[in-house]
Amino acid sequence: METGVKETEDVLEEILGAFELEEGRADQYSPLTLAFIGDCIYDLVIRTMIVEKGNAPVNVLHHRAASLVKASAQTKLYYQIEPFLTEKEQAIFRRGRNAKSYTMAKNASMSDYRTATGVEALVGYLYLDHQMERVIMLIKKGLETNHEK
Repeated sequence: METGVKETEDVLEEILGAFELEEGRADQYSPLTLAFIGDCIYDLVIRTMIVEKGNAPVNVLHHRAASLVKASAQTKLYYQIEPFLTEKEQAIFRRGRNAKSYTMAKNASMSDYRTATGVEALVGYLYLDHQMERVIMLIKKGLETNHEK
């Protein structure tokens, strides 16, 4: 890669190719399956952002990440990005939020946990639909808005 030239790789394509997997359609997965992968992708974006802001002890990095990935933080993020979501994205969020999960996060209200599940389902859907740029844009917009207050 030339210096100064930005190359964007589709991580999903790399994974599918490396393991010779057939790609599924993002809209065919259950909302909790979307949330399962979305949780990881959301966490990856947040951790990448924190690490790239500078080296720090791992404990400090963990606390910074935890403050942004907890259910209440994802709920705040959702209300910041809600006006920017398409109708389809809103529908995916609602499917995730309304999915019947048999677990609940520690230190989270049921309302926050369900909203966070909706956010994670949306992130998972967008990732599996090769819309990582949209994932990053929405997270960035939600975090920028939260920090302005």
